[in-house]
Amino acid sequence: MTYQDMHAAGRRTGTSVPYGGRSAAPPPPPPALPRRGPGGRRALSALFWLGLVAAVLPWWLDTPAGSLAGTADLLTAAGRITGLVAGYLLLVQVLMMSRLGVLERGIGGERLSRVHRDLGATLLVTVLAHLSLLVVGYARVQGNSVTGQVGVLLRDFDDLVSAFVAAGILVLVGCTGVRTVRRALPYELWYHLHLTSYLALLLGFGHQFSNGAQLFPPGPVRTGWIAAYLSVAAALVWGRLVAPLLLNLRHRLRVADVVAESPDTVSIYLTGRRLNQLDLLGGQYFRWRFLTRGCWWQSHPFSLSAAANGRWLRLTVKVVGGHTADLRDLDPGTRVWVEGPSGTFTAAHRTRERALLIAGGSGIGPLRAMLEELPPGAALVYRARTPADVLLHRELDWLAEARQTAVWYVIGSRDDAGPRQVMSPDGLRRLVPDLTRRDVYLCGPPGLVDQSVRVLRQAGVPRRQIHLAPFEL
Repeated sequence: MTYQDMHAAGRRTGTSVPYGGRSAAPPPPPPALPRRGPGGRRALSALFWLGLVAAVLPWWLDTPAGSLAGTADLLTAAGRITGLVAGYLLLVQVLMMSRLGVLERGIGGERLSRVHRDLGATLLVTVLAHLSLLVVGYARVQGNSVTGQVGVLLRDFDDLVSAFVAAGILVLVGCTGVRTVRRALPYELWYHLHLTSYLALLLGFGHQFSNGAQLFPPGPVRTGWIAAYLSVAAALVWGRLVAPLLLNLRHRLRVADVVAESPDTVSIYLTGRRLNQLDLLGGQYFRWRFLTRGCWWQSHPFSLSAAANGRWLRLTVKVVGGHTADLRDLDPGTRVWVEGPSGTFTAAHRTRERALLIAGGSGIGPLRAMLEELPPGAALVYRARTPADVLLHRELDWLAEARQTAVWYVIGSRDDAGPRQVMSPDGLRRLVPDLTRRDVYLCGPPGLVDQSVRVLRQAGVPRRQIHLAPFEL
């Protein structure tokens, strides 16, 4: 349906009215945000590769030409190289989990999550390769069986018991990172299992310096690795403890009101101190911890569904489990602990002046916030199964006029002829003739996001112009 066709049907959905009875529609939108280039991300990527080269370079400099004559020498050398790579990747993994502001806002929490998952698989392979290659290499040199060599290492070498335990922890973390396993686990169980990677860093620290051929001798290499460990530890303390503490002491957020948008979706309004000083962009998210019975021990990422206005914040949440069901019963005045903001799913990170936004269900939240900061002329395609599933429609109607935004509500199941026709390469090109010259922002269930990406690529939209904010982080 077009925006005009949907307007009457949309009146059957709830209307957002925040605390105090005022309309949720903000004042006239501010000017569009200027674009931010990819320079920061490219610089961080270059630093990663330089660090990897620096991690392996000591082995290269310490290995004389012609010293790798036999199979045992080759296996041992490969084991040492993979050990250096694994140690470096583990440091990078922990740094990405530190929630350091420069990374969260420069690379984006959602991109960090994807890179962290992909890099985790590489880390697991390198750790297992490191152990296997060294055990087999040492067994060949000393004439032992593989199992006998494992016993020798555990008995006669310092800190190797803890190193084997660290490897076991990384295997456990890697297995729980598989998407099907992760979806089967409760979020908090998966989250706390994932935190054990910090323990792996601690347990693996000792054997690198007591047994590592490149790190055992005193000198600049050993000093550099110790400095790297201390830097990552400092980033972890700052990002996980100090920065959130300062943020929450400064703003002291509390729940102001909870408004039902539909039978299974609520908007939570929050107030606090000096909200006009929050460095916040539409489309970003916080990690929220509501300090009330049954909720205080859980922290979940939710995007804001309204751009910063200096008076209140809002998140719109779909009830999909026990925790989100409890959020419907939050009392006004409940204190809130937040970490963030995070993410590059914003109008400032677009590559073109115009944009197309595609939302599904409660995925409209961050896109609705972003519409306030995009230049006029954006287009929005909102997928929902029924008119009752359309959220925030009156605000979208208002923004359509205030921002000269074309809004299409595509109603029906994925098998209905109408939605299938619209959500096709030809259908999107008919709605948005300049589709390939726009940035496209996608937020919704994984099925909708995956299908839309395929359709956009078939329509000729370059991958760099497609921005994703999937429900899973």
